[in-house]
Amino acid sequence: MTKRLTTTAGAPIADNQNSLTAGPRGPVLLQDYQLIEKLAHQNRERIPERVVHAKGWGAYGTLKITGDISAYTRAKVLQPGTETPMLARFSTVAGELGAADHERDVRGFALKFYTEEGNWDMVGNNTPVFFLRDPYKFPDFIHTQKRHPKTNLRSATAMWDYWSLSPEALHQVTILMSDRGLPKTPMHMNGYGSHTYSLWNEAGERFWVKFHFKTMQGHEFYTNREAEEIIGKTREGYQEALFNAIEEGNFPRWKFMVQIMPEKDAEKTPYNPFDLTKVWPHADYPLIEVGEMVLDRNPENYFAEIEQAAFSPSNIVPGIGFSPDKVLQARIFSYADAHRYRLGTHYEALPVNAPKCPVHHYHKDGQMNFFGHRHGSNDAYYEPNSFGGPAEDPSVAEPPLRISGDADRYNHREGNDDYSQPRALHDLMDDDQRARLYMNTAESMQGVPEEIIERALVHYDRISKAYGDGIRAARAKLAAGG
Repeated sequence: MTKRLTTTAGAPIADNQNSLTAGPRGPVLLQDYQLIEKLAHQNRERIPERVVHAKGWGAYGTLKITGDISAYTRAKVLQPGTETPMLARFSTVAGELGAADHERDVRGFALKFYTEEGNWDMVGNNTPVFFLRDPYKFPDFIHTQKRHPKTNLRSATAMWDYWSLSPEALHQVTILMSDRGLPKTPMHMNGYGSHTYSLWNEAGERFWVKFHFKTMQGHEFYTNREAEEIIGKTREGYQEALFNAIEEGNFPRWKFMVQIMPEKDAEKTPYNPFDLTKVWPHADYPLIEVGEMVLDRNPENYFAEIEQAAFSPSNIVPGIGFSPDKVLQARIFSYADAHRYRLGTHYEALPVNAPKCPVHHYHKDGQMNFFGHRHGSNDAYYEPNSFGGPAEDPSVAEPPLRISGDADRYNHREGNDDYSQPRALHDLMDDDQRARLYMNTAESMQGVPEEIIERALVHYDRISKAYGDGIRAARAKLAAGG
């Protein structure tokens, strides 16, 4: 039996083809509330897009824990044998909602785990590092990735001007210009928490941790020329690949792994283990396999379940904690704040964001409060109270995060080695990989003023003379029409 079409208030609609008019030639009558409702809703179909990571693709799945890291964490989601439903969203960083999928860019790798103790969000990228280590520079960096205020075009000059003045970015730029800067699909890339987080166990002992999700599909990539051909045919290649793979039963999988550092080790590493531009050497802190993530279900409605999905590093659960990573500390605020602006005060009550466990809090009123209250008693709308309202639970208290030092605006560009880790990455590549790295970098510099390029090449020479000379040779080849 066909379901009856109604207004949003449930009233049946007799005619959804013709507006109500005074005669066959009009005019339209203001009393046609059904027409007004339809047009008004259409006017409000769009919400603000994400400032960063606007273009994305997502699916549901499960995290299965097969290893045992219970010595490091009390988090129930990470205990052996646990299976947790989850949602993944992959994205580009710079492009708008209508941008092409196959552009050279960092990819977002955001995961939401619906645990029995609340939602745990791991909001990372497909790279283990990032372009900056101080959150004060994040708005500046993102401005270079977006459109020039006068031309409304992307600006290679802005990007290279910023990077040439910010040597801490060159580790990430090396990854971006390498083969991994243009993965074929979301399934053919790794995911990383990128930041240093912490774990704590039943005894209250803290350990620093890096989260890794290693693709089981293998690393596959496109060259710039191959990507240009694909974009000429489709701007939605990632969406098509992820959606179709799951529909066809070819479920993408990632190995879930961690690096663990004892808390005291952070005081003796030659690098700052909380620096987002640095990796932890695997020889010092080897990967430990914890489990597997599989994606096996597409959303039924993209807007409701992917566009309205809201991930934030502030969503943690007992047994998982933060670190002194300055960029992480800023993201704890900025992500949730962005969602409240974009989706509304009660964004975490939307079905895709709502925890699967019981929720009890005293937040009240505000726009779109469609759930009333979450504290079980009309009289208990504050805390403490005498009416049986939800109360704190000291048993889940996190051990103190030991951060010492005087408050100051410390210079994040002094006393840092920004060259040895990109040098090690460069030296790991074979000749063909380095050749593509040099050419990708040279192509991205086209149209940039020479003084900015020369300033950037000084830093590349400091990484490796071969690196700087390789870029120069690639630029000469481009200039010769090669």
